[in-house]
Order: sequence, then C-alpha cells, then structure tokens
Amino acid sequence: MLQPIGDRVVVEVKAEEEKTVGGIVLASNAKEKPTEGKVVAVGAGSHADNGELIPMSVKTGDVVLYDKFSGTNVKYEGQKYLVLHEKDILAIVK
Repeated sequence: MLQPIGDRVVVEVKAEEEKTVGGIVLASNAKEKPTEGKVVAVGAGSHADNGELIPMSVKTGDVVLYDKFSGTNVKYEGQKYLVLHEKDILAIVK
C-alpha cells in the first residue's frame, strides 16, 4: 500500500456517475471530476515553525470532500488513487 509522507493523504476516488438523474448516459468527457473519496492512508502530519508535529485531522476510513482540481492522480496495483495535501480537504462526510 502507498504510505504518504508529511501532510499528504491518499484517497480512493468515488466512482464517477455514469448516468444523470433522468437516466441519460454521459460521455466520459461530459462527466464532472469527482470531489468525494475514502481516505486509505495518511501521513504523520506537518511541522510547525518550532518543530512541533501537528497531527492530521483526518484518519483512514474517513469519507472526505476535496477541492476539484487538487492532488495528483496515481495508479498503484491497478487501482486509481488521489494523493493530496490535507489543506485541500474541504470536509469530512459524517
């Protein structure tokens, strides 16, 4: 499994919707980029100016909303993931 470093998070991206509410099948270029996913790994956190470790506010298993154009897409062992900074996470879905 991927282990992020620092304040990075690895997210398994939620599958894109194939159809609209009305049942129309969408072409791949018409689909919106997903903004929701499940956290599968987190880094240790970031360091403050005094060197103190600031722990992460998300944990493995959290479902999160993230900025649409953030992160880096990676493919690992046939699975697609998004690696992003904690600051790009907008909310935890409860």
